[in-house]
Order: sequence, then C-alpha cells, then structure tokens
Amino acid sequence: MYELKNLETLSKKEIYQKLSNELNLLLGDETDFIANAANFSSLLYHSLPGLNWAGFYIYKEDQLVLGPFQGKPACIRISIGKGVCGKAAAYLQTMLVEDVLSFPGHIACDSASRSEIVIPLVNNGNLIGLLDLDSPQKARFDKEDQEGLETMVQIFCEKTYCPRHEVRCA
Repeated sequence: MYELKNLETLSKKEIYQKLSNELNLLLGDETDFIANAANFSSLLYHSLPGLNWAGFYIYKEDQLVLGPFQGKPACIRISIGKGVCGKAAAYLQTMLVEDVLSFPGHIACDSASRSEIVIPLVNNGNLIGLLDLDSPQKARFDKEDQEGLETMVQIFCEKTYCPRHEVRCA
C-alpha cells in the first residue's frame, strides 16, 4: 500500500504535496485517533530524511501524554509549559527550534536530538495534542517544513475524531 519513491529529487514543497496526498489516502475514511496518529507518524518517519523521532503527545489530565510514535522510547508525560512540547501546548502555536541545546528548559528524551518542530492539534482554541518531530541534525527544520507539516496536521485533524473532546480535532 504505502510506498513513496524518489522524494530526494523533489523540492520540499513537492515532497509535502506528495506526503499530503499520501496521508489523505492512508487515512481514508478512518476516524480513530490512535490508528490515524500511528499511521501519520510512520509516514513521516519513513519518508522524511534526517529524523530520529516522529510522533504524538495527547493532552490528558492537564499534561501531555505520549501517543503513537516512531523512534526510540520517549518521555511519557510532559507538563504544559515545559520543554519545546510544553511551550507549544501553552501557546497553542508551532515551535520551530534550530538548536534544542540553546532552548531554555529543553527536555532531552533522546540526547542525539539537535533540532525539533512541534505542531499543536487544536479545536476551537482547545488543545487536543501535538505532533512532534526531532532530528539529530542542527537546523533540520525550516519554514517550508513548518508549512508542509501544518498542512498535513490540518488533513489529519479534518479526518480524525478525538474522543476526549467528542469532536474532530480540527
């Protein structure tokens, strides 16, 4: 079913267009949050170069709880406002960090990580969770990655039902 080839010959914009199309096909009519998050994180991890972690944190009990992911074991719970994920959750905005070692309060789940991008999943101003991508490369992520990933998160949210809030996450 899943197989994207020759992405290395495409621009970032073209890569994210292909990945967005693939995500639409991959999710299909499925609405389950866990199933969709698992496939989304796998799609990113196996398609984008230079990642060492791709996954989700789900907002539960006033904290972020580890959800489906690809990569090494990760921090299970993160407090709102702590680290890159906690800041993205507190401000409900994407955090793009070129060098996590210079980010005040960075939480090092994997000491190999050097850059990170975190995109909140929000419905009507309510935090649902986060998509988090890490890389061992400094400055791996840029504005093109942010735009492409935010588009993909929108697709995910339009198709995915969040049982905690009894809404689609978009």
